[in-house]
Amino acid sequence: MSHSRKRRGFSLIELLIVIAIILIIVTVALPKLNNATRYAHETAAIKAIQTIHTAQVQYNSQFGRYATSLVELGPPASGAANASAADLIPTNLAQGEASQYKFTMSGAQGGYIVNATPVTYGSSGSRTFFSDQSMVVRENYGPELATATSKEIR
Repeated sequence: MSHSRKRRGFSLIELLIVIAIILIIVTVALPKLNNATRYAHETAAIKAIQTIHTAQVQYNSQFGRYATSLVELGPPASGAANASAADLIPTNLAQGEASQYKFTMSGAQGGYIVNATPVTYGSSGSRTFFSDQSMVVRENYGPELATATSKEIR
């Protein structure tokens, strides 16, 4: 009489092999996922700068000058839009942060300057951005702020 046993479940060695394979896949895939996320944040920051440019053109045509702060382009706390809150950009961008980037804007002689820096350098972005009324976006690889002499994004 041969007594056959039914096999139930997996052996410890089989489970360890499966876990090792999963860890290898995660090790290969995780850096690529992080790079893709960082690139998405950087692309969104460039698009936000372009949104600011569009808002500045509208602001200039309505009020005869460029806005000197993001708040002037943002929505009003209450009431109708006006020169101090034109309602041309979303609230989060008017508050200076969107897509894991911090945005600053200041008035310049006959124009404006926009800077974008990652909230957490290396994690949310590895580039800083600069632009002005010329609407040319410039980038700097590294934590230093991009300037008017930085490489142009094409």
